[in-house]
Amino acid sequence: MTEAKHNTNVSMETMQPKAALPLPVDLIRTVALFLVILLHVSVQSVVIPPQMQINAWVAFDFYNSIARPCVPLFVMLSGYLMLQPSKVNEPLKLFFKKRWARIGLPFIFWGVIYFVWVGLFNNGSFAPESMLQSVLQGPYITFWFMYMLVGLYLLTPILRVFVAHAREDVMKLLLITWFIGTGLIPLVGLFGYHLNNNVFVLPGWIGYFLLGAYLPKIKMKMRRWRLYALLACGFAWTMLGSIFVEMNPGLERYFFYDYLTANVIVASVAMFLLLSSVSAKSLQRMPSGVNKLLHTVSANTLPIYLFHMLLVEAFQKGLFGFTLTIVTANPFVMMPLLSTVVFFLSLGVIVPLKKVPYVKRLIG
Repeated sequence: MTEAKHNTNVSMETMQPKAALPLPVDLIRTVALFLVILLHVSVQSVVIPPQMQINAWVAFDFYNSIARPCVPLFVMLSGYLMLQPSKVNEPLKLFFKKRWARIGLPFIFWGVIYFVWVGLFNNGSFAPESMLQSVLQGPYITFWFMYMLVGLYLLTPILRVFVAHAREDVMKLLLITWFIGTGLIPLVGLFGYHLNNNVFVLPGWIGYFLLGAYLPKIKMKMRRWRLYALLACGFAWTMLGSIFVEMNPGLERYFFYDYLTANVIVASVAMFLLLSSVSAKSLQRMPSGVNKLLHTVSANTLPIYLFHMLLVEAFQKGLFGFTLTIVTANPFVMMPLLSTVVFFLSLGVIVPLKKVPYVKRLIG
């Protein structure tokens, strides 16, 4: 089972924001990170026994569909944290210095780790041209987000000015234009009707980034049950759409799993609003251990993200003396179970490493 258009990573501002911020940042990060791991586990490339193929594909479609809001959640949360009008006057030099301190060394450190990993375990090459390709495209598929992150950082100072001064109707127009051009027009193109590409020119991920700044500002009149219905609609749209294209070989097989399709946008916005509606009082009523876990995960999202695929592949390749994959048992059970194991093992490895002098800066 292979993954197409499979992308992932994490919200970049790991430091917990001031208490005055109304969003439950720790909760959103933790949910998004677990969904990232669930996505990567569900798309494992493994040999499926004939008797499991139908069951495995249905489980793959189900978990892959519900996990797709993972990256949009991180991008929207990052937009919320980084595009606040209070930051509009931050000097460019200071802004980029902070960004380098945040991801510069981890980018290099984990890039080297994965370059060596791919060379040793995934039939990669240590030739100079392979090294150059790793620098340009990333040494591993999950690094795509790190490069997108650089692009968002480059635009953040510009977008801060826009968010701080744009009228609400202008912001709405931009987001509606983005949704139509990014989410709906390609859906029409799936069936062979293509609008000229020059009509909608707004880049895809900027929309999620701006949504993070826009959604918390507006008073949502939609009741929670409607948000749940919208979320379920987005999930069902993804699952059923994927079944439809699977049954029609002439269509793009992984179209509905793309993060920038209308179905994933709908599900992601609904999930973001639902998680955002969890109040501080509700979180305070949770057991202290749960809140501590949420905060610990939130403070370590980047290194956990950059580390977890090593565990997924190590289990798959039997590097611990045994294999553990989505077909070890019933895939419907194994996908969330293996995701949970990887989630907590990653946390158990990263947290102690963050306490080692100098290592903290290297791993993120």
